[in-house]
Amino acid sequence: MKSTVVRVTTGSREVVHDITSECESFASSAGGDGLLHVFVPHATAGIALIELGSGSDDDLLATLRDLLPPDDRWRHAHGSRGHGRAHVLPALVPPYATLPVVGGRLALGTWQSVALVDLNIDNPDRQVRLTFLAG
Repeated sequence: MKSTVVRVTTGSREVVHDITSECESFASSAGGDGLLHVFVPHATAGIALIELGSGSDDDLLATLRDLLPPDDRWRHAHGSRGHGRAHVLPALVPPYATLPVVGGRLALGTWQSVALVDLNIDNPDRQVRLTFLAG
């Protein structure tokens, strides 16, 4: 098993941040066939497999704003207004994904990318753990 941590700075706004190249690079360095597990060890972020760059990332954020409004309804109420919604996010966008690797390459669909989804504007510093389990 091989593992590494990728550090991501998300800034002060909600983001869908593409980490596909980091995942591809790590899978390539691990080589061979196996599984790449992608995990974000934060209570306010998730991992999504989604088409990026075509507006789907903005659509995802808009959908999450509709489902989890950034207002004062949340019982978990420290930090910025609506912060509690970010703690509900991992129930909808899980903090992990497991991807097949074949010949050192991610076996993603044509339009699939790996993305960190982060609604927590109070903490811009994120870690993503990548773990390769050889087959």
